[in-house]
Amino acid sequence: QVHLVESGGGLVQAGGSLRLSCAASGRTFRRNAMGWFRQAPGKEREIITAATWSDGTYYTDSVKGRFTISRDNAKNIVYLQMNSLKPEDTAVYSCAATRSSCSGYGCFQARLYDYWGQGTQVTVSS
Repeated sequence: QVHLVESGGGLVQAGGSLRLSCAASGRTFRRNAMGWFRQAPGKEREIITAATWSDGTYYTDSVKGRFTISRDNAKNIVYLQMNSLKPEDTAVYSCAATRSSCSGYGCFQARLYDYWGQGTQVTVSS
């Protein structure tokens, strides 16, 4: 059985940094894309970044230059380094993994993702 478990969320002041981790078990995703999504109160869930099997990384405009996704395939962990955080980054952040062989921004579709973590709260105070 596949499990994705996020950690690293919390409360941080604007301009600060957090690093989220997502540990996968039950299956290796070395050849698949993994992504980070977020859902703010009253808003729809959005994908903010994905790392494809070929190690390409892709970002939505609102986080480009501030967030970095990386993966440690040996440990089956994907990270999200978040810098220069803003109050509008406040949301529940979830990681997800897909069995598809999507590439590039083709991986920016929630429907492609088969496995989801439970989410971790990130709150950025002004």
